[in-house]
Amino acid sequence: MSNSSSITQFLLLAFADTQELQLLTFWLFLGIYLAALLGNGLIITAIACDHRLHTPMYFFLLNLSVLDLGSISTALPKAMANSLWDTRGILYSVCAAQLFLFVFFMSAELYLFTVMAYDRYVAICQPLHYGTLLGSRACVHMAAAARGSGILSGVLHTANTFSLPLCQGNALDQFFCEIPSILKLSCSDGYLREAGLIVFSVCLVFVCFVFIVLSYVQILRAVLRIPSEQGRHKAFSMCLPHLVVVSLFVSTGVFSHLKPPSISSPSLHLVVAVLYSVVPPSVNALIYSMRNQELKDSIRILISWTPFKYQ
Repeated sequence: MSNSSSITQFLLLAFADTQELQLLTFWLFLGIYLAALLGNGLIITAIACDHRLHTPMYFFLLNLSVLDLGSISTALPKAMANSLWDTRGILYSVCAAQLFLFVFFMSAELYLFTVMAYDRYVAICQPLHYGTLLGSRACVHMAAAARGSGILSGVLHTANTFSLPLCQGNALDQFFCEIPSILKLSCSDGYLREAGLIVFSVCLVFVCFVFIVLSYVQILRAVLRIPSEQGRHKAFSMCLPHLVVVSLFVSTGVFSHLKPPSISSPSLHLVVAVLYSVVPPSVNALIYSMRNQELKDSIRILISWTPFKYQ
């Protein structure tokens, strides 16, 4: 029997049993990670440098890209290092930091998605009040509130999870430190406190999701009343990427934690965890830039610029 005071490290779940497959996993994740860094980095730089993109919509998109970079950098580098060196260990303190950061980034992204839905709702359904309701100060306050809520969620979940006594060993059934995997090592009824906190968080997620859905119902009704086809196309181009990203974020997270036990297996558990923790922050930049001509033009200008053309 062991307890949390004697545990100095946890053992993470390996992606493969052989060194060759571990190396293959490393190169795969390295490619995904570099693509995420490049895509989100280009969006952040393009929005920051192009004054035409200094609007509320792009301000929130810049914040989303920053959160995506933080989210994918929380778990993936350590997983890549473990695959490269064929190790599984993660220090207790590093595991706690990883759990806090993961909850923070995921929570802040959800709240930011809700704010972005409100932004699209005001832009399409109440365009005359857009400048008043979404001024620069209001945008900064909403983005700060999203991050503050994420920090609060991270502190509460991390403190509650790591206050539990652990007596089921130190081997986690996941490739990074997440709450359900650590709760399985608990040996007391104290996990009910964290379970209650998770239920409360799920209720908040549901409220945010309902708000997003209701916003898009109103947006759809307003778009269908636009007389010109060009206007409807522009409105859909503004809203569709956000809707796709939110759907990907929510569907992968819900399936990961609510999948039926009958289809649960360690390999499926690992694949689904990759889907909700790695895929969304990797493809968000691509989804947002595909149908946004302004952003594509700005990124194209950014890529084509080189210091050598002035020589």
